[in-house]
Amino acid sequence: MTAIAIVAICAWALVSIVDSAKDKSKKKLSSKETDAYKKEIADLKERVSVLEKIVTDERYDLKKQFADLEKDRVA
Repeated sequence: MTAIAIVAICAWALVSIVDSAKDKSKKKLSSKETDAYKKEIADLKERVSVLEKIVTDERYDLKKQFADLEKDRVA
């Protein structure tokens, strides 16, 4: 559940950046600013991709289940 929230937050951040870039596109952006935005978006896409791999990994769910069992046993 936490992982889903993390992916959702990253996706929201990506959409926010794209929207802000569209708003600023009304103004002429310098090539440095455009390159910076493109790099930031590419970095965010890579981070979201890594998070998706982690969340969809079978071992991630298994480790979470073990952790939940440990919590139940301690309580």
